[in-house]
Amino acid sequence: MPATTTPPGGTRRGVLFDVDGTLIDSSYIHTIAWWGAFRQYGHDLPMAAIHQLVGMGGARLVDNLLPADRDRDEDGDIMASHGALYASHWPSLRAFDGAKDLLGQCHSGGLAVALASSARERDLQVMRSVLDADSFIDAATSANDAKESKPAPDILEAALAAAGVDAADAVYVGDAVWDMKAAAALGIPSIGVTCGGIQASQLREAGAVEVYDGPRHLLENLGSSAIGRLLALQPNP
Repeated sequence: MPATTTPPGGTRRGVLFDVDGTLIDSSYIHTIAWWGAFRQYGHDLPMAAIHQLVGMGGARLVDNLLPADRDRDEDGDIMASHGALYASHWPSLRAFDGAKDLLGQCHSGGLAVALASSARERDLQVMRSVLDADSFIDAATSANDAKESKPAPDILEAALAAAGVDAADAVYVGDAVWDMKAAAALGIPSIGVTCGGIQASQLREAGAVEVYDGPRHLLENLGSSAIGRLLALQPNP
C-alpha cells in the first residue's frame, strides 16, 4: 500500500522514528567524530558537552559549542570533518536489540512507519542497510528534506507528509531532548528511549509522555504504550 493511501476504514495512523541513537547505536560514535573534528580545528571540547547536543543539527551543534566570536568560515569544514570521521565508523554500526522487530510490529499492526532522520543521505542509506527492515518502512527523510534542523519540527513535518499521516494521528520515538522538543512543536506525543545516553528525566522534562530503555523494552510494552493506543484504533483486518 502506498504511504499516502488512506487504508480501508478511514484515518491513516503512523509512527515516526528517529534513527541515530534510537534504532542504531551511534550517538557515542557521533560524539567521538565531533570531538575529533573540533580538535582538528583547535577546539578541545569535553565529550560530555558534545554528547548532550548530539541529535541537534550539525550547524546548531557547532554554534552552541563554539564561541560567538569565532572564525565562522571554519564551521563548514568542521562539519565536513565530522562527516568523514563518522563515515570511518560505518562498519561498526549496529542496530539496537529489538529495533527491527519493533518496526515490524508497528507495520504488521497497520501503522505507517516513517524514519524521521536528519542524517546525511548516505549515512541514512548505511543505517537502513544495518537495520535490514526496509519491508517495514513506508517513508524516510534525510537532512535534504528539512530547512531547519531539530529542535525545529521541519524533519517531522517532512516525515508526516511522506507517510501520509496527520500530526494528530502520529507518535514519535526518539532518544534526544531535541527529538522531544520537535515533536512537542507539532503536538505529537513523543516516546523517549535512553539507549542514546540521555537520562529519562531529561527526556520527560523535554516532553516525552513515556520513556523506555530502548527498542526491545518498548516492544515488550507496546500494548500499553502510546503506540499501542494507536494500534487499538486500527480497524480489524
